[in-house]
Amino acid sequence: MLNKDTQLCMSLSGRPGNFGTTFHNYLYQKLGLNFIYKAFTTDDIEHAVKGIRALGIRGSAVSMPFKESCMPFLDEISPSAQAIESVNTIVNDNGILRAYNTDYIAIVKLIEKYQLNKNDRVIVHGSGGMAKAVVAAFKHSGFEKLNVFARNEKTGNYLATLYGYDYISSLDNQTADILVNITPIGMKGGKEAFDLAFPEAMIRQAKTAFDVVAQPADTPLIKTAQALGKQTISGAEVIVLQAVEQFELYTGKRPSEALIAEAADYARKNV
Repeated sequence: MLNKDTQLCMSLSGRPGNFGTTFHNYLYQKLGLNFIYKAFTTDDIEHAVKGIRALGIRGSAVSMPFKESCMPFLDEISPSAQAIESVNTIVNDNGILRAYNTDYIAIVKLIEKYQLNKNDRVIVHGSGGMAKAVVAAFKHSGFEKLNVFARNEKTGNYLATLYGYDYISSLDNQTADILVNITPIGMKGGKEAFDLAFPEAMIRQAKTAFDVVAQPADTPLIKTAQALGKQTISGAEVIVLQAVEQFELYTGKRPSEALIAEAADYARKNV
């Protein structure tokens, strides 16, 4: 039951979804924690972040397009978030807003889980806040052959240069072993929900397709790659791994692997 001591956690996203809300609330209930989680969107990121402090909200997940724009309004930036220049988690410790990036942790773990070959060539499509976490994770995992493609040449160039990689201005005549989509292309409810993030010819030549879009898990990129017999990594896996790290930051508790899997399965069925 809700009461005056119930702690609120939330998310800020341009396109709020139900996965995080369902996942966190399921774990709160199973572990008997006096927490509740709610998703929000905003067109005023400054006052939304200030509201976290003013209302004593325990923490907030941060998704596109606020991962960078929220940073000026925070008190402390963790080393990982500072290096990536991107935030996906805010924790309110008695009015002090501390920022973290659990996306980075999730990507590193997935690179290890799927045993991606650091000698393979990677092309990353996107240059926003999540792209920084992904590119940094590949860099720190030992990948040297990586290119960044983005519609915004300025941010694409900046991201590539930041980690010692090259920017490419087009996907025409490009090939890579690992294709990573970090744009809203394929996202449920978006204008490009039915589009491919990479040309089909590139997917045919690749070994692995990695799409960070979480909803739906089976984006056009993932479905096409699976039909072609390629290894796939979905955004549904990213969202679970990063959400567990957030859960621990908010509550101080780490659920068992069995309970995490149970919560993820429940959330997927109830988005």
